[in-house]
Amino acid sequence: MPFRSPLPDVEIPDVTLYDLLFAGLSGAELERPATVDGPSGAVTTYGALRGQVDAVAGALAARGVRPGDVVALHSPNVPAFAAAFHGILRAGATATTVNALATGEDVARQLADSGATLLVTVSPLLAAATAGADAAGLPADRVVVLDGADGHESLHDLLAEGLPAPDVTIYPATHLAVLPYSSGTTGRSKGVMLTHRNLVANVVQSDGMIGVSPQDRVLAVLPFFHIYGMTVLLNLAMYNRAALVTMPRFDLGEFLRITQDERCTHLFIAPPIAVALAKHPLVDRYDLSSVRVVISGAAPLDGEIGGAVARRLGCVVRQGYGMTETSPVALLIPVTADDVPLSSVGFPVPNVECMIVDPATGAEVPLPASGVSDPGELLVRGPNVMVGYLANPEATADTLDADGWLHTGDIVTATPDGVVTVVDRLKELIKYKGYQVAPAELESLLLTHPGIADTAVVASRDAEGEEVPKAFVVTQEGVDLTADDVVVFVAEHVAPYKKVREVVFIDVVPKSASGKILRKDLRDLTGVQA
Repeated sequence: MPFRSPLPDVEIPDVTLYDLLFAGLSGAELERPATVDGPSGAVTTYGALRGQVDAVAGALAARGVRPGDVVALHSPNVPAFAAAFHGILRAGATATTVNALATGEDVARQLADSGATLLVTVSPLLAAATAGADAAGLPADRVVVLDGADGHESLHDLLAEGLPAPDVTIYPATHLAVLPYSSGTTGRSKGVMLTHRNLVANVVQSDGMIGVSPQDRVLAVLPFFHIYGMTVLLNLAMYNRAALVTMPRFDLGEFLRITQDERCTHLFIAPPIAVALAKHPLVDRYDLSSVRVVISGAAPLDGEIGGAVARRLGCVVRQGYGMTETSPVALLIPVTADDVPLSSVGFPVPNVECMIVDPATGAEVPLPASGVSDPGELLVRGPNVMVGYLANPEATADTLDADGWLHTGDIVTATPDGVVTVVDRLKELIKYKGYQVAPAELESLLLTHPGIADTAVVASRDAEGEEVPKAFVVTQEGVDLTADDVVVFVAEHVAPYKKVREVVFIDVVPKSASGKILRKDLRDLTGVQA
Protein backbone atom coordinates (compact mmCIF):
# COMPACT_ATOMS: atom_id res chain seq x y z
CA MET A 1 0.00 0.00 0.00
CA PRO A 2 1.19 3.55 -0.65
CA PHE A 3 2.27 5.44 2.44
CA ARG A 4 1.65 9.07 3.30
CA SER A 5 2.83 11.76 5.66
CA PRO A 6 1.92 11.39 9.35
CA LEU A 7 0.95 15.05 9.10
CA PRO A 8 -2.59 15.90 7.93
CA ASP A 9 -3.22 17.07 4.40
CA VAL A 10 -3.28 20.82 3.85
CA GLU A 11 -5.75 22.87 1.84
CA ILE A 12 -4.27 24.03 -1.44
CA PRO A 13 -5.68 27.42 -2.49
CA ASP A 14 -7.01 27.59 -6.04
CA VAL A 15 -5.03 30.73 -6.83
CA THR A 16 -2.09 31.86 -8.92
CA LEU A 17 1.34 32.11 -7.37
CA TYR A 18 1.11 35.92 -7.55
CA ASP A 19 -2.15 35.92 -5.61
CA LEU A 20 -0.76 33.52 -3.01
CA LEU A 21 2.28 35.72 -2.34
CA PHE A 22 1.15 39.29 -2.97
CA ALA A 23 -2.64 39.68 -3.12
CA GLY A 24 -3.16 39.52 0.63
CA LEU A 25 -0.43 41.90 1.77
CA SER A 26 -1.64 43.98 4.72
CA GLY A 27 -0.69 47.58 5.45
CA ALA A 28 1.97 46.60 7.97
CA GLU A 29 3.36 43.87 5.69
CA LEU A 30 3.84 46.33 2.85
CA GLU A 31 6.58 48.00 4.90
CA ARG A 32 8.40 44.80 5.82
CA PRO A 33 11.69 44.01 4.03
CA ALA A 34 11.11 41.49 1.24
CA THR A 35 14.65 41.34 -0.14
CA VAL A 36 18.00 42.47 1.19
CA ASP A 37 20.94 42.62 -1.20
CA GLY A 38 23.60 40.73 0.75
CA PRO A 39 26.66 42.49 -0.70
CA SER A 40 25.29 46.06 -0.30
CA GLY A 41 22.54 45.75 2.32
CA ALA A 42 19.99 47.54 0.07
CA VAL A 43 16.41 46.76 1.14
CA THR A 44 13.27 46.35 -0.98
CA THR A 45 9.99 46.28 0.93
CA TYR A 46 7.08 44.01 0.09
CA GLY A 47 5.09 47.01 -1.08
CA ALA A 48 7.88 48.18 -3.39
CA LEU A 49 8.42 44.66 -4.71
CA ARG A 50 4.74 44.18 -5.53
CA GLY A 51 4.79 47.50 -7.37
CA GLN A 52 7.83 46.36 -9.37
CA VAL A 53 6.21 43.04 -10.20
CA ASP A 54 3.08 44.76 -11.51
CA ALA A 55 5.13 47.27 -13.53
CA VAL A 56 7.26 44.53 -15.08
CA ALA A 57 4.10 42.66 -16.04
CA GLY A 58 2.69 45.80 -17.65
CA ALA A 59 5.91 46.48 -19.56
CA LEU A 60 6.10 42.91 -20.83
CA ALA A 61 2.49 43.08 -22.01
CA ALA A 62 3.32 46.30 -23.86
CA ARG A 63 6.09 44.40 -25.63
CA GLY A 64 3.68 41.77 -26.87
CA VAL A 65 4.11 39.16 -24.17
CA ARG A 66 0.83 37.30 -23.84
CA PRO A 67 -0.47 34.48 -21.63
CA GLY A 68 1.18 31.25 -22.68
CA ASP A 69 4.31 32.94 -24.06
CA VAL A 70 7.66 31.88 -22.61
CA VAL A 71 10.16 34.39 -21.23
CA ALA A 72 13.66 33.26 -20.28
CA LEU A 73 15.25 34.56 -17.08
CA HIS A 74 19.05 34.25 -16.87
CA SER A 75 20.34 35.74 -13.66
CA PRO A 76 22.08 34.97 -10.37
CA ASN A 77 20.45 35.74 -7.01
CA VAL A 78 19.90 39.49 -6.99
CA PRO A 79 16.82 41.37 -5.73
CA ALA A 80 15.82 42.21 -9.31
CA PHE A 81 15.35 38.50 -9.98
CA ALA A 82 12.25 38.51 -7.79
CA ALA A 83 10.70 41.43 -9.67
CA ALA A 84 11.46 39.90 -13.07
CA PHE A 85 10.39 36.37 -12.18
CA HIS A 86 7.07 37.29 -10.62
CA GLY A 87 6.48 39.97 -13.24
CA ILE A 88 6.72 37.32 -15.96
CA LEU A 89 4.16 35.16 -14.17
CA ARG A 90 1.93 38.16 -13.41
CA ALA A 91 1.78 38.87 -17.15
CA GLY A 92 0.44 35.35 -17.69
CA ALA A 93 3.66 34.16 -19.30
CA THR A 94 5.76 31.15 -18.40
CA ALA A 95 9.25 31.70 -16.96
CA THR A 96 12.01 29.38 -18.12
CA THR A 97 14.91 29.91 -15.74
CA VAL A 98 18.41 29.53 -17.19
CA ASN A 99 21.42 28.44 -15.15
CA ALA A 100 23.67 31.43 -14.42
CA LEU A 101 26.66 29.26 -15.37
CA ALA A 102 25.20 28.37 -18.78
CA THR A 103 27.37 28.80 -21.85
CA GLY A 104 26.11 30.48 -25.00
CA GLU A 105 25.42 27.02 -26.41
CA ASP A 106 23.38 26.11 -23.33
CA VAL A 107 21.38 29.34 -23.53
CA ALA A 108 20.68 28.87 -27.24
CA ARG A 109 19.51 25.31 -26.69
CA GLN A 110 17.09 26.28 -23.92
CA LEU A 111 15.75 29.31 -25.78
CA ALA A 112 15.07 27.21 -28.86
CA ASP A 113 13.58 24.25 -27.02
CA SER A 114 11.31 26.37 -24.80
CA GLY A 115 10.25 28.71 -27.60
CA ALA A 116 11.15 31.78 -25.51
CA THR A 117 10.27 35.08 -27.18
CA LEU A 118 12.22 37.31 -24.80
CA LEU A 119 15.34 36.92 -22.64
CA VAL A 120 16.00 38.75 -19.36
CA THR A 121 19.58 38.69 -18.09
CA VAL A 122 22.23 40.73 -16.21
CA SER A 123 25.37 42.44 -17.50
CA PRO A 124 27.89 39.96 -16.01
CA LEU A 125 26.18 37.19 -18.00
CA LEU A 126 25.58 39.22 -21.14
CA ALA A 127 28.26 37.54 -23.30
CA ALA A 128 26.69 34.10 -22.91
CA ALA A 129 23.17 35.54 -23.11
CA THR A 130 23.75 37.41 -26.38
CA ALA A 131 25.60 34.48 -27.91
CA GLY A 132 22.67 32.26 -27.07
CA ALA A 133 20.09 34.80 -28.21
CA ASP A 134 21.88 35.29 -31.54
CA ALA A 135 22.03 31.54 -32.13
CA ALA A 136 18.35 31.18 -31.25
CA GLY A 137 17.30 34.09 -33.46
CA LEU A 138 16.32 36.57 -30.73
CA PRO A 139 17.21 40.17 -31.72
CA ALA A 140 18.88 42.60 -29.32
CA ASP A 141 15.61 44.41 -28.60
CA ARG A 142 14.26 41.15 -27.16
CA VAL A 143 17.10 40.94 -24.62
CA VAL A 144 16.52 42.93 -21.42
CA VAL A 145 19.52 43.53 -19.13
CA LEU A 146 18.26 44.10 -15.61
CA ASP A 147 21.18 46.25 -14.48
CA GLY A 148 21.60 47.97 -17.84
CA ALA A 149 23.88 47.61 -20.89
CA ASP A 150 24.33 49.57 -24.10
CA GLY A 151 21.79 48.61 -26.72
CA HIS A 152 19.42 46.89 -24.30
CA GLU A 153 16.51 47.95 -22.12
CA SER A 154 16.94 47.69 -18.36
CA LEU A 155 14.70 47.00 -15.38
CA HIS A 156 14.72 50.74 -14.72
CA ASP A 157 13.36 51.32 -18.23
CA LEU A 158 10.55 48.83 -17.68
CA LEU A 159 9.61 50.28 -14.29
CA ALA A 160 9.78 53.89 -15.52
CA GLU A 161 6.91 53.24 -17.93
CA GLY A 162 4.60 52.78 -14.95
CA LEU A 163 2.18 50.59 -16.87
CA PRO A 164 -0.43 48.61 -14.93
CA ALA A 165 -0.33 44.83 -14.93
CA PRO A 166 -2.51 43.36 -17.68
CA ASP A 167 -5.89 41.82 -16.93
CA VAL A 168 -5.28 38.16 -17.68
CA THR A 169 -7.25 35.00 -16.98
CA ILE A 170 -5.19 32.17 -15.50
CA TYR A 171 -6.45 28.74 -14.48
CA PRO A 172 -3.94 27.64 -11.82
CA ALA A 173 -4.38 23.91 -12.35
CA THR A 174 -3.47 24.00 -16.04
CA HIS A 175 -1.58 27.24 -16.70
CA LEU A 176 2.18 26.70 -16.90
CA ALA A 177 4.00 28.97 -14.47
CA VAL A 178 7.58 27.82 -14.93
CA LEU A 179 9.62 25.70 -17.29
CA PRO A 180 12.88 24.82 -15.53
CA TYR A 181 15.15 22.33 -17.26
CA SER A 182 16.10 19.00 -15.73
CA SER A 183 17.69 15.84 -16.99
CA GLY A 184 15.06 13.88 -15.12
CA THR A 185 16.23 10.34 -14.53
CA THR A 186 18.59 10.27 -17.50
CA GLY A 187 19.52 11.95 -20.77
CA ARG A 188 19.62 15.54 -21.97
CA SER A 189 17.87 18.37 -20.16
CA LYS A 190 14.13 18.60 -20.72
CA GLY A 191 11.65 21.35 -19.97
CA VAL A 192 9.70 20.43 -16.83
CA MET A 193 6.15 21.76 -17.08
CA LEU A 194 5.02 23.08 -13.68
CA THR A 195 1.69 24.83 -13.23
CA HIS A 196 0.73 27.57 -10.80
CA ARG A 197 -1.03 24.89 -8.75
CA ASN A 198 2.15 22.80 -8.61
CA LEU A 199 4.11 25.72 -7.16
CA VAL A 200 1.34 26.92 -4.85
CA ALA A 201 0.86 23.36 -3.58
CA ASN A 202 4.52 22.85 -2.77
CA VAL A 203 4.75 26.10 -0.84
CA VAL A 204 1.84 25.21 1.44
CA GLN A 205 2.90 21.54 1.66
CA SER A 206 6.39 22.46 2.87
CA ASP A 207 5.46 25.45 4.99
CA GLY A 208 4.61 23.83 8.31
CA MET A 209 7.57 21.45 8.16
CA ILE A 210 10.14 24.21 7.61
CA GLY A 211 8.82 26.79 10.06
CA VAL A 212 9.76 30.15 8.53
CA SER A 213 8.07 33.16 10.16
CA PRO A 214 7.82 36.91 9.40
CA GLN A 215 10.57 37.55 11.96
CA ASP A 216 13.05 35.32 10.13
CA ARG A 217 15.84 36.36 7.79
CA VAL A 218 16.56 33.73 5.17
CA LEU A 219 19.92 33.61 3.40
CA ALA A 220 19.42 32.94 -0.30
CA VAL A 221 22.66 31.57 -1.69
CA LEU A 222 21.09 28.58 -3.45
CA PRO A 223 20.16 29.79 -6.94
CA PHE A 224 16.64 30.97 -7.66
CA PHE A 225 16.94 29.53 -11.18
CA HIS A 226 17.07 26.07 -9.56
CA ILE A 227 13.73 24.71 -8.36
CA TYR A 228 15.02 24.33 -4.78
CA GLY A 229 15.87 28.03 -4.51
CA MET A 230 12.77 29.01 -6.47
CA THR A 231 10.26 27.26 -4.23
CA VAL A 232 11.86 27.08 -0.79
CA LEU A 233 13.56 30.48 -0.85
CA LEU A 234 11.96 32.85 -3.36
CA ASN A 235 8.40 31.65 -2.83
CA LEU A 236 8.12 30.09 0.62
CA ALA A 237 10.07 32.85 2.39
CA MET A 238 7.87 35.48 0.77
CA TYR A 239 4.73 33.52 1.59
CA ASN A 240 5.73 33.93 5.23
CA ARG A 241 6.74 37.63 4.84
CA ALA A 242 10.31 36.81 5.86
CA ALA A 243 13.28 38.86 4.66
CA LEU A 244 15.19 37.18 1.84
CA VAL A 245 18.91 38.05 1.91
CA THR A 246 20.39 37.43 -1.54
CA MET A 247 23.87 36.28 -2.55
CA PRO A 248 24.75 36.23 -6.27
CA ARG A 249 27.41 33.51 -5.82
CA PHE A 250 28.87 31.40 -3.05
CA ASP A 251 32.03 32.57 -1.32
CA LEU A 252 32.55 31.11 2.16
CA GLY A 253 33.87 34.29 3.74
CA GLU A 254 31.09 36.41 2.28
CA PHE A 255 28.52 33.74 3.19
CA LEU A 256 29.65 33.88 6.81
CA ARG A 257 29.88 37.69 6.88
CA ILE A 258 26.37 38.16 5.51
CA THR A 259 24.96 35.54 7.89
CA GLN A 260 26.57 37.42 10.77
CA ASP A 261 25.85 41.01 9.70
CA GLU A 262 22.27 40.39 8.56
CA ARG A 263 21.52 38.10 11.52
CA CYS A 264 20.20 35.35 9.27
CA THR A 265 18.11 32.72 11.03
CA HIS A 266 17.65 30.13 8.26
CA LEU A 267 20.35 28.77 5.96
CA PHE A 268 19.25 26.63 3.02
CA ILE A 269 22.29 24.85 1.64
CA ALA A 270 23.67 21.96 -0.40
CA PRO A 271 26.04 19.36 1.12
CA PRO A 272 29.32 21.04 0.05
CA ILE A 273 28.40 24.08 2.16
CA ALA A 274 27.59 21.75 5.05
CA VAL A 275 31.10 20.30 4.81
CA ALA A 276 32.56 23.82 5.06
CA LEU A 277 30.33 24.72 8.01
CA ALA A 278 31.39 21.53 9.77
CA LYS A 279 35.12 21.66 9.13
CA HIS A 280 36.47 25.00 7.88
CA PRO A 281 38.44 27.07 10.45
CA LEU A 282 37.06 30.31 8.98
CA VAL A 283 33.67 29.56 10.57
CA ASP A 284 35.04 30.26 14.03
CA ARG A 285 35.83 33.89 13.13
CA TYR A 286 32.16 34.85 12.75
CA ASP A 287 29.20 35.20 15.09
CA LEU A 288 26.61 32.79 13.73
CA SER A 289 24.49 32.73 16.87
CA SER A 290 21.44 34.02 14.95
CA VAL A 291 21.21 30.78 12.95
CA ARG A 292 18.36 28.56 14.18
CA VAL A 293 17.78 26.22 11.24
CA VAL A 294 19.97 24.75 8.49
CA ILE A 295 18.23 22.71 5.80
CA SER A 296 20.20 20.78 3.18
CA GLY A 297 18.95 19.56 -0.16
CA ALA A 298 19.89 19.03 -3.83
CA ALA A 299 22.06 15.97 -2.99
CA PRO A 300 22.33 13.50 -0.08
CA LEU A 301 23.78 14.90 3.15
CA ASP A 302 25.94 12.63 5.26
CA GLY A 303 24.37 12.29 8.70
CA GLU A 304 27.69 12.72 10.50
CA ILE A 305 28.43 15.94 8.64
CA GLY A 306 24.93 17.24 9.42
CA GLY A 307 25.41 16.42 13.09
CA ALA A 308 28.75 18.22 13.13
CA VAL A 309 27.10 21.36 11.71
CA ALA A 310 24.36 21.21 14.34
CA ARG A 311 26.89 20.94 17.16
CA ARG A 312 29.20 23.64 15.85
CA LEU A 313 26.47 26.21 15.17
CA GLY A 314 24.14 25.18 17.95
CA CYS A 315 21.18 24.92 15.58
CA VAL A 316 18.71 22.47 14.08
CA VAL A 317 19.91 20.69 10.92
CA ARG A 318 17.51 18.87 8.61
CA GLN A 319 17.48 17.50 5.08
CA GLY A 320 14.85 16.73 2.50
CA TYR A 321 14.37 15.09 -0.88
CA GLY A 322 12.92 16.34 -4.10
CA MET A 323 13.26 16.75 -7.83
CA THR A 324 12.50 19.49 -10.30
CA GLU A 325 9.63 17.24 -11.34
CA THR A 326 8.11 17.46 -7.83
CA SER A 327 8.35 21.27 -7.55
CA PRO A 328 10.64 20.10 -5.71
CA VAL A 329 9.92 19.07 -2.09
CA ALA A 330 8.56 15.52 -1.77
CA LEU A 331 9.99 14.36 1.57
CA LEU A 332 11.43 16.31 4.47
CA ILE A 333 12.50 16.02 8.09
CA PRO A 334 10.39 18.62 9.95
CA VAL A 335 12.29 21.16 12.02
CA THR A 336 10.36 19.92 15.06
CA ALA A 337 11.17 16.21 14.54
CA ASP A 338 14.18 15.47 16.73
CA ASP A 339 13.60 11.72 16.56
CA VAL A 340 14.02 11.31 12.76
CA PRO A 341 17.56 10.24 11.74
CA LEU A 342 19.46 12.99 9.97
CA SER A 343 20.87 10.41 7.56
CA SER A 344 17.32 9.99 6.20
CA VAL A 345 15.32 12.38 4.04
CA GLY A 346 12.33 12.24 6.38
CA PHE A 347 8.78 11.37 5.44
CA PRO A 348 6.40 12.59 2.71
CA VAL A 349 5.15 16.16 2.89
CA PRO A 350 1.36 16.54 3.30
CA ASN A 351 -0.83 15.55 0.32
CA VAL A 352 1.94 13.34 -1.11
CA GLU A 353 1.79 9.56 -1.49
CA CYS A 354 4.89 7.41 -1.82
CA MET A 355 5.43 3.83 -2.86
CA ILE A 356 8.52 1.65 -3.18
CA VAL A 357 8.72 -0.88 -6.01
CA ASP A 358 11.17 -3.50 -7.17
CA PRO A 359 12.85 -1.84 -10.19
CA ALA A 360 13.19 -5.17 -11.98
CA THR A 361 9.64 -6.49 -11.54
CA GLY A 362 7.56 -3.44 -10.61
CA ALA A 363 6.20 -5.32 -7.62
CA GLU A 364 5.47 -3.21 -4.57
CA VAL A 365 7.97 -3.38 -1.70
CA PRO A 366 5.89 -3.23 1.50
CA LEU A 367 6.82 -1.23 4.57
CA PRO A 368 8.28 -3.59 7.19
CA ALA A 369 6.78 -4.47 10.55
CA SER A 370 10.13 -3.53 12.07
CA GLY A 371 13.58 -2.49 10.90
CA VAL A 372 13.87 -1.23 7.33
CA SER A 373 12.29 -2.35 4.08
CA ASP A 374 14.01 -4.02 1.19
CA PRO A 375 15.46 -1.45 -1.22
CA GLY A 376 13.41 -0.37 -4.20
CA GLU A 377 12.66 2.55 -6.49
CA LEU A 378 10.80 5.47 -4.93
CA LEU A 379 7.55 6.52 -6.61
CA VAL A 380 5.82 9.79 -5.73
CA ARG A 381 2.29 11.08 -6.43
CA GLY A 382 0.71 14.38 -5.41
CA PRO A 383 -0.42 17.87 -6.44
CA ASN A 384 3.19 19.06 -6.73
CA VAL A 385 4.09 16.54 -9.45
CA MET A 386 4.76 18.01 -12.90
CA VAL A 387 2.39 17.91 -15.85
CA GLY A 388 5.15 16.35 -17.96
CA TYR A 389 8.15 17.20 -20.10
CA LEU A 390 7.71 19.85 -22.78
CA ALA A 391 7.08 18.36 -26.24
CA ASN A 392 8.52 15.02 -25.11
CA PRO A 393 5.73 12.47 -24.62
CA GLU A 394 8.15 9.55 -24.66
CA ALA A 395 10.25 10.90 -21.80
CA THR A 396 7.06 11.85 -19.95
CA ALA A 397 5.67 8.32 -20.28
CA ASP A 398 8.98 6.87 -19.08
CA THR A 399 8.82 8.94 -15.89
CA LEU A 400 5.13 9.58 -15.16
CA ASP A 401 2.84 6.56 -15.41
CA ALA A 402 -0.86 6.41 -16.22
CA ASP A 403 -1.80 6.39 -12.52
CA GLY A 404 0.09 9.61 -11.83
CA TRP A 405 3.09 7.98 -10.15
CA LEU A 406 6.39 9.74 -10.78
CA HIS A 407 9.21 7.22 -11.05
CA THR A 408 12.13 8.98 -9.38
CA GLY A 409 14.95 6.63 -10.35
CA ASP A 410 16.22 6.70 -6.76
CA ILE A 411 16.64 3.52 -4.71
CA VAL A 412 15.43 3.88 -1.13
CA THR A 413 14.51 1.99 2.00
CA ALA A 414 11.81 2.94 4.51
CA THR A 415 10.93 2.29 8.14
CA PRO A 416 7.50 1.10 9.35
CA ASP A 417 6.42 4.74 9.85
CA GLY A 418 7.50 5.82 6.37
CA VAL A 419 10.85 7.48 7.08
CA VAL A 420 12.84 7.17 3.85
CA THR A 421 16.59 6.83 3.29
CA VAL A 422 18.17 7.13 -0.16
CA VAL A 423 20.65 4.28 -0.65
CA ASP A 424 21.50 4.29 -4.35
CA ARG A 425 20.57 5.73 -7.69
CA LEU A 426 18.94 3.79 -10.48
CA LYS A 427 19.26 6.74 -12.77
CA GLU A 428 22.48 7.69 -14.50
CA LEU A 429 22.62 11.33 -13.47
CA ILE A 430 25.73 12.64 -11.76
CA LYS A 431 25.20 15.16 -8.95
CA TYR A 432 28.18 17.56 -8.81
CA LYS A 433 27.79 19.99 -5.88
CA GLY A 434 24.02 19.65 -6.24
CA TYR A 435 24.01 20.34 -10.00
CA GLN A 436 22.74 17.70 -12.40
CA VAL A 437 25.20 16.42 -15.00
CA ALA A 438 23.83 14.05 -17.64
CA PRO A 439 26.41 11.49 -18.83
CA ALA A 440 24.68 11.27 -22.21
CA GLU A 441 25.26 14.99 -22.84
CA LEU A 442 28.99 14.73 -22.13
CA GLU A 443 29.27 11.56 -24.18
CA SER A 444 27.61 13.25 -27.17
CA LEU A 445 30.05 16.15 -26.88
CA LEU A 446 33.12 13.92 -26.52
CA LEU A 447 32.15 11.97 -29.62
CA THR A 448 32.41 15.19 -31.67
CA HIS A 449 36.17 15.24 -30.99
CA PRO A 450 37.94 13.88 -34.09
CA GLY A 451 40.41 11.94 -31.97
CA ILE A 452 37.79 10.06 -29.91
CA ALA A 453 36.31 6.83 -31.25
CA ASP A 454 34.06 5.94 -28.33
CA THR A 455 33.40 7.07 -24.79
CA ALA A 456 31.37 6.59 -21.63
CA VAL A 457 30.90 8.86 -18.64
CA VAL A 458 30.15 7.69 -15.11
CA ALA A 459 30.21 9.12 -11.63
CA SER A 460 33.40 8.97 -9.63
CA ARG A 461 34.36 10.41 -6.25
CA ASP A 462 37.04 13.03 -5.67
CA ALA A 463 39.26 13.33 -2.59
CA GLU A 464 36.46 15.10 -0.68
CA GLY A 465 33.87 12.46 -1.54
CA GLU A 466 32.13 14.73 -4.08
CA GLU A 467 30.51 13.01 -7.06
CA VAL A 468 32.33 14.06 -10.28
CA PRO A 469 32.11 13.16 -14.00
CA LYS A 470 34.70 10.61 -15.08
CA ALA A 471 35.21 9.90 -18.78
CA PHE A 472 36.37 6.59 -20.23
CA VAL A 473 37.79 7.29 -23.67
CA VAL A 474 38.69 5.10 -26.65
CA THR A 475 40.94 7.04 -29.04
CA GLN A 476 40.96 6.79 -32.80
CA GLU A 477 43.74 4.57 -34.13
CA GLY A 478 47.01 6.43 -34.33
CA VAL A 479 45.79 9.44 -32.34
CA ASP A 480 47.91 10.65 -29.42
CA LEU A 481 45.50 12.21 -26.93
CA THR A 482 46.19 13.15 -23.30
CA ALA A 483 43.82 13.41 -20.37
CA ASP A 484 44.41 17.16 -20.28
CA ASP A 485 43.39 17.38 -23.95
CA VAL A 486 40.06 15.75 -23.12
CA VAL A 487 39.44 17.89 -20.04
CA VAL A 488 40.18 21.12 -21.91
CA PHE A 489 38.00 20.14 -24.88
CA VAL A 490 34.98 19.51 -22.69
CA ALA A 491 35.59 22.67 -20.62
CA GLU A 492 35.47 24.80 -23.75
CA HIS A 493 31.89 23.71 -24.46
CA VAL A 494 30.09 23.27 -21.14
CA ALA A 495 29.27 25.13 -17.94
CA PRO A 496 31.93 24.74 -15.22
CA TYR A 497 29.96 22.25 -13.16
CA LYS A 498 29.69 19.90 -16.14
CA LYS A 499 33.44 19.62 -16.73
CA VAL A 500 35.04 16.18 -16.85
CA ARG A 501 37.25 15.83 -13.78
CA GLU A 502 38.90 12.48 -14.50
CA VAL A 503 39.86 10.69 -17.72
CA VAL A 504 40.77 7.03 -18.26
CA PHE A 505 41.82 5.63 -21.63
CA ILE A 506 40.50 2.14 -22.40
CA ASP A 507 40.48 -0.20 -25.40
CA VAL A 508 36.74 -0.70 -25.64
CA VAL A 509 33.59 0.64 -23.92
CA PRO A 510 31.65 -2.32 -22.47
CA LYS A 511 28.13 -2.51 -23.90
CA SER A 512 25.15 -4.83 -23.80
CA ALA A 513 23.86 -6.75 -26.81
CA SER A 514 21.42 -3.89 -27.45
CA GLY A 515 24.27 -1.37 -27.44
CA LYS A 516 23.61 0.14 -24.00
CA ILE A 517 26.71 1.22 -22.12
CA LEU A 518 27.38 -1.06 -19.16
CA ARG A 519 28.23 1.66 -16.68
CA LYS A 520 28.23 -0.74 -13.77
CA ASP A 521 31.06 -2.69 -15.41
CA LEU A 522 33.07 0.51 -15.68
CA ARG A 523 32.42 1.34 -12.04
CA ASP A 524 33.37 -2.18 -10.96
CA LEU A 525 36.49 -2.03 -13.13
CA THR A 526 37.77 1.03 -11.29
CA GLY A 527 36.16 0.61 -7.91
CA VAL A 528 33.94 3.65 -8.52
CA GLN A 529 30.79 3.99 -6.45
CA ALA A 530 28.07 6.36 -7.64
